[in-house]
Amino acid sequence: MAASSRAQVLRLYRAMLRESQRFSGYNYRMYAIRRIRDAFRENKNIKDSEKIEELVNKAKANLEVIHRQAT
Repeated sequence: MAASSRAQVLRLYRAMLRESQRFSGYNYRMYAIRRIRDAFRENKNIKDSEKIEELVNKAKANLEVIHRQAT
């Protein structure tokens, strides 16, 4: 994975965790954090750049969903 891609993924990971902290309900918040961590850990060994790009786009869409639901 290129350094810029790695940095992009890490920024996205942190943004998703930060945004999920805004859920008012404890159970929703912890569920979101657990799902985010599990998903990123599950996909950390992927080397195919096309697959990485697909997963990044999916994560960006999920970040928007989290943002809408948390506010």
